[in-house]
Formats: sequence, C-alpha cells, structure tokens
Amino acid sequence: SSQLPDGRVLPLPPVILGELGKDPQNPTVCFYGHVDVQPAKKEDGWNTDPYTLTEIDGVHLFIRNLYGRGATDNKGPVLAWINAVETVRALKLAMPVNFKFVIEGMEEAGSLGLEKLLEEEKQSFFSDVDYIVISDNLWLSSKKPALTYGSRGNACFFVEVK
Repeated sequence: SSQLPDGRVLPLPPVILGELGKDPQNPTVCFYGHVDVQPAKKEDGWNTDPYTLTEIDGVHLFIRNLYGRGATDNKGPVLAWINAVETVRALKLAMPVNFKFVIEGMEEAGSLGLEKLLEEEKQSFFSDVDYIVISDNLWLSSKKPALTYGSRGNACFFVEVK
C-alpha cells in the first residue's frame, strides 16, 4: 500500500506474473513491462481523447497509426511480446525459450512495491530466469525506433541491425 500526503492509504495495483514453458533444455527469458501512464488532458495537445485508442489514417498494409496514452510507453511493447508468443503458439512452433512476464502498473510512480515483490519471489518465480528483457523504449522519430542495447547497467552488447 501507499500513503497519500493527506494520510489516506491506497492499495497498490497487483503485479502480473505469467509464465509459459518449463522445458529445462530451454533458457528462461523474463520480459518486463508496465501498463501505467502519466496523466494527460486533451488540452495538452492531443487531437483525440488521450485515453481512447484511436486509429488515424486507416490501415496501410500492415501498419496502423494508433494514438492513445501509453501506446508506445509501454502498452504497445507489452502487447508485442504477448502477440509474439501467441503467434508462435498459433503456428504450432516449438517454443525457443521458456517465457516469464512481469507486467506492473506503478512504473510511472517509481514502481512502488516492485522491489518487495522481486525479493519475495527471487527463490521461486525468478529462480530459473536466465535473461531479462526490458521493453520500455522510445522512438527517435515517427519512423525510427530506438534500439536500447543496455539498460539499468544490466547488460551491454553489440547488435548490428540492417
């Protein structure tokens, strides 16, 4: 729980922990994402209601222009991983890794409660995690995503994208 300046105590939203696959031959990858957003009002410069996902300019082949608070930070990246798993399963392909997901709703307020949960679950849910992927990135422009190759000091490596 969290105490407000006026003394009221609010419960924290739950952190969603999910997993798919327990093959001991596969590495286990844990994907982290958050689904909360900063406050927004239409007068902040939005052309549409910031909390109603709106498609503008229709569908162009496989590209959709979707506008809404949190679409790229960070609901879109969370859904991208879930959709990737869904696609692998729909195609009846072998899972290349065991998947674990941590989806939380307090990142924009400092991830209150997350550290306690990580500590509580380190010997159980997180005990077999080999890699962690944080998909909380940005776009450099409307057509150019950023490729973050190191985050929070956890890993640094070289990736060439063509």
